[in-house]
Amino acid sequence: MDTDESTPLLENSEAKTKTPLPKVQLGLTLFVLFSQPMSSQYIFPFINQVSEKRAKSTLIRELGVTGGDDRKIGYYAGVIESLFFATQALTVLWWSRLSDYVGRKPVILVGLAGLSISNLCFGLSREFWALVGSRCIAGALNGNVGVMKSIIGEITDTTNMAQAFALIPIVFFVGASIAPLFGGGLVKPHDRWPELLSGSFWVQYPYFLPSLISASFTAFSFLVTALFLKESLPSKRHGKELQPERGSQAGAPGDEDASPVPIRTLLKTYSVLIPMANYGILGLIEIGCFALAPLFYATPIEVGGLGLPPFTIGVIMMAFSVGNGLFQALFTARAIERFGERRVFRLAVLGFFPMIATFPIMSWVIGVQKEVGMAIWVLIFAQMLSWAAAEMAYAVIFVFVTRASPNKYSLGTMNGLSQTTTSIARAMGPVTLTSLFAFSKEYNLLGGNLVYVVLLILLSLLVVLSRRLPELKRDQR
Repeated sequence: MDTDESTPLLENSEAKTKTPLPKVQLGLTLFVLFSQPMSSQYIFPFINQVSEKRAKSTLIRELGVTGGDDRKIGYYAGVIESLFFATQALTVLWWSRLSDYVGRKPVILVGLAGLSISNLCFGLSREFWALVGSRCIAGALNGNVGVMKSIIGEITDTTNMAQAFALIPIVFFVGASIAPLFGGGLVKPHDRWPELLSGSFWVQYPYFLPSLISASFTAFSFLVTALFLKESLPSKRHGKELQPERGSQAGAPGDEDASPVPIRTLLKTYSVLIPMANYGILGLIEIGCFALAPLFYATPIEVGGLGLPPFTIGVIMMAFSVGNGLFQALFTARAIERFGERRVFRLAVLGFFPMIATFPIMSWVIGVQKEVGMAIWVLIFAQMLSWAAAEMAYAVIFVFVTRASPNKYSLGTMNGLSQTTTSIARAMGPVTLTSLFAFSKEYNLLGGNLVYVVLLILLSLLVVLSRRLPELKRDQR
C-alpha cells in the first residue's frame, strides 16, 4: 500500500497481516535496555542499610548523616535514589531530540559510557556528596530509555507494536530481579568470603563489588551496541534526507512536514499531553512503590517495618521481578489483543490499590506478632501479585505515547518529552515518599500511615486521567 501524508502514522493491526517481530534487532535493543535497571536498581537493597548501619562500615562512618536515628533513614536514602531521575529529567529530552538528528546509536553509546563510569564512581565513594555526584553523572549522561523506545517504534508497526512494547516491562523486571540480588548479596564481601576478598580495599570500599558488576555489564552492552545494533533513524539508516515511510496522523501537527515537530507545538497538543500525564503519574506511583517496599522491609520492627536484612530483601525483589516478568510475558500482549489498550490500562492501574493498602496491614500485623511469621509472608505474596497486575499498564502506555507522535520524525522528541515527564515524577517520588515515610513514622501521622494515604490520592488521580485516553481504533488506516 502506498503511503502519503494523509496516512496515519500507525496503521491498524486488523487492517493487514500481522508483521513478524524483527527478532535480532529487537533482541539487541532489549539487551541494551537491560543495562538501565541493572544500573538503577542494584542500590535499593543496601542503600537503606547505608544510613542504618553506619557504625559497622568505614564508608558510613564518614557519611554521618543520620546521627544514629533509624527514623531518618528514608530522608537520605530517598535523596540518593532520586538523583538519577532528577538529572535525567534535565537532559533526557535533549538527548532524545538530538537522536532525531544524529541518530539513535551515538546517543545510546554516550549513555552507556556514562552509566559504566558513574557506577564505578559510586562504588569508590566514601562520602555522601560523592555518592550524590556519581548518581548525577549517571542521570545526566543517560537518555537511553526514551531513545530505545524510539528504536522499537521504528522497527515495528501497529500489527506487532504492542507485542514488542510488552517485552519492555519484562526486561526491566528481570533486570530489577538480578540487580537487587547481587546488590544485596555482594556488599561487604570481606565478611562473606574472607578467604577470597580479605584485603584492606574491600574493607574500605564495601559496596564496590556490586557497583563493579553493574559497571561491567554496562561496558559489555556498550560493545554489543557498537558492534551489532543497527541504526534505525531513517535518514542515518539510508544515508539520505528524511523521506516519509508513513505519514502522520490526520489532524495532528506535522502532517505537512517530514521533519521533527517543534517542542512547543507538541506541548500544545491535547492528544500528546494526555498520554504523557498518565505516564508521569504512573511513573511516580511505581517508583514510589519500588522505593518504599525495600525501605519498609528494612525498617526495624519497633519503628513499624519488617526488619529484614539486605539479602532477604534482595531475594524478595528478585522473586517478584522474575514472577512479574513471567506474568507480563504470558498475559499482557494477549490482554491487549483481546480487550484493547484503553481497557487494559484502566483495569491494570487499579491493581495498585491493594498493593499500597498491604503496607499498613503488614505494619499492623507485625505490631501484634512482633516477628515475621506466615501471615506476613502471605501478605507479601498478595502484595507482589497485585503489583504484577498493575505493571501491565506500562506496556500499554508505551503504545499510547508512540501512537500520539504526529510523525515518525518526531518520535525521539515525543519519547523524550514523555521520559522527561516520568523522570521528573521518578525524581520526586523516592525522595518525597521515603521522606514522607520517615516523617510519618517519626511523628506518628495517621498512625505512621500518611505516606500511603498520599499514594492512594495520587492513584485516584491516575484513575481519572486514564478515562481521558483515546480508544485506539483498529480499523483506522
